[in-house]
Amino acid sequence: MQVMDAVAVRRWADACVRSLDAHRESIDQINVFPVPDGDTGTNLLHTMQSALDALLRSPMSSVGDALSAMARGALAGARGNSGVILSQVLRGLAETVQEVSLVTGSALRKGLHRADELATAAVSKPVPGTVLSVLHAAAEAARDCTSDELDAVVVAASRAGATALADTPRQLAVLAKAGVVDAGGRGLVVLLDTLAAVITGQAVETRVDAPLPLPRTPESLTTEREGGSAEFEYEVMYLLDETSDEAVGELRASLHLLGDCVSVVGDGASLWTVHVHCNDIGAAIEAGVRAGRPHRITVARFADQIAAQASRFVRDRAIVVVVSGAVDLFRAEGATVFDLASSSATPTDLVAAIVSTRARHVAVLPGDPDIREVLEEAVAYAQAAGQDVVVVPTLSPVQALAALAVHDASRRAGDDVVAMAEAAAATRRGEVSLAAAEAMTWVGRCQPGDLLGMLDGEVVLIEPGPASADSVTALACRLVDRMLAGGGELVTLLLGAGSPDGLVDAVEDHVRVTHPEVEVTAYPGGQPDALIFVGVE
Repeated sequence: MQVMDAVAVRRWADACVRSLDAHRESIDQINVFPVPDGDTGTNLLHTMQSALDALLRSPMSSVGDALSAMARGALAGARGNSGVILSQVLRGLAETVQEVSLVTGSALRKGLHRADELATAAVSKPVPGTVLSVLHAAAEAARDCTSDELDAVVVAASRAGATALADTPRQLAVLAKAGVVDAGGRGLVVLLDTLAAVITGQAVETRVDAPLPLPRTPESLTTEREGGSAEFEYEVMYLLDETSDEAVGELRASLHLLGDCVSVVGDGASLWTVHVHCNDIGAAIEAGVRAGRPHRITVARFADQIAAQASRFVRDRAIVVVVSGAVDLFRAEGATVFDLASSSATPTDLVAAIVSTRARHVAVLPGDPDIREVLEEAVAYAQAAGQDVVVVPTLSPVQALAALAVHDASRRAGDDVVAMAEAAAATRRGEVSLAAAEAMTWVGRCQPGDLLGMLDGEVVLIEPGPASADSVTALACRLVDRMLAGGGELVTLLLGAGSPDGLVDAVEDHVRVTHPEVEVTAYPGGQPDALIFVGVE
């Protein structure tokens, strides 16, 4: 759409509530600034729900009326710093479209600029690396967009917001220390993405290449704050009316004497919302009584919220397998799988996989020796955050399968890890793959496209290319013979995406003749890098 009317605003409000509900838990988990109280996602959802409720109760005669109703509802139901800022974003959009019947690209550009001004004014001490930085970047991108088309402006704002969100850990030390992006900024990006999706009719990809959430110990949750003093234990919020601008100014001064993180913002008419971190709850409320009529008073004690978050583990044990392909096979065995074929292995991505298990003890089975350093960094992060993580030395998917086969959750965790390590060590690993480049190996020089037979990480067989179904089958049989020369009772085959038809039958027939005492099992792996993985136990 190239314009937004009141109906489209209602669609956006409803979509925002659904999007925030879907992201609420993940946003809560990364909430460390200005206080690590784990409620930013919940506050944003509650505030947006209040905005939607107010919109549904109001006549939608114009787009300005619709946005004004949302702004009033958000202010009346605002929770936390993030809720206050969201109310000011909606107010900024509403103020700029009062005189127009439809929201155009130009109107949205002006609305985001006004939202940026109001949100910044709502915070007593703006800090870089917060939702304000994300909002400012979105407003600047909308202003600088070369097109006046509505879809171009909103996509530019959405993408700039995501980029600014990724930069927040580099601007705010407490975020970098916790390994997260700003929670309020993440919520704003969700709202911008939702607006872009409503306008363009399709999801807008704004991938945030930034640290993912890390679990936090009680000690890290009470770390020093970049903004807001740790000496204040309570958050006090209330609505205020029947007041004046002069009384509001006196109220701000009084609250600054009582605590920090002070914000007193209005809807542009007669309603104000008040927020402060303090210890003297009564004095904060009495200051509101002197200024006007406080109502809908809420008080939260940070220590209680932190204690509730500390119990993040919901089970004792979990297995995480890091492999390329064979995802369904490992999941069927109850493991959490990180698929290297679809995701790049970064420390933060691996940490997210480990943390997602919500288990006290996690055994990691890597299926690729090339991820060793990245995995070590991820494990160190998870361990520092209080999770017991052990890496079982597996270097191939077939070794991971062997380890998982002997996993027994009824054993002590240490004994189970030892058993899995022994099973992996007793499994020789081989693979057949295509040479990607010219190289010198232990058995001679290979050319691109040659078939390579590898045993325990070294090239032991070369079949000149181009590869064919017959040459792949012949080399696989030769590799199995080479591996069984040292003995074995079980051959496990994991077929890659490029393996030829009939390969399993040919290998089984060959082993039945040459090693009748050996059993052969085969599984579809689908890995893109190897034509076949072979394990011998």
